[in-house]
Amino acid sequence: MVHVGIGYDVHQLVAGRKLVLGGVEIPHPKGLDGHSDADALMHAICDAILGALGEEDIGHFFPNTDPRWKGVPSRVFLAEASRQVLQRSGRIVNVDATVIAQAPKIYPHIAGMKKAIADALGLQERQIGIKATTNELMGFIGREEGIAAIAVASVDLPF
Repeated sequence: MVHVGIGYDVHQLVAGRKLVLGGVEIPHPKGLDGHSDADALMHAICDAILGALGEEDIGHFFPNTDPRWKGVPSRVFLAEASRQVLQRSGRIVNVDATVIAQAPKIYPHIAGMKKAIADALGLQERQIGIKATTNELMGFIGREEGIAAIAVASVDLPF
């Protein structure tokens, strides 16, 4: 039976941090603020997979109050989400995600993101869809104060 989960994440852009999205470092004067590498795309995908399993969100598995996760690359979180699927004898069918950012341009980095995400999840790149859009200069995203990501994951489970 195929189960579907939705994930959403948003982080504030701040000076003095590297910008990492989808496991790819993107040249930009600001990076995303957070306890780990603050990769909003990977975090949204992780929540989508966990949601398809009926589990709690990424913060339950990797609380930002735990110093073990300080600065950790988010591929670690995706690998755990994949492990949770395998532990239930399931398989991830596909992941589809959208990054919402006014700047920088995301499109030139999508191929690298797909590879990094597929590698972290043990999937083929063709099982990963990534799109990007702006917020048409509206709101905190339009003012380049933050970046958001939304993701959907389908997981085939034996129950």
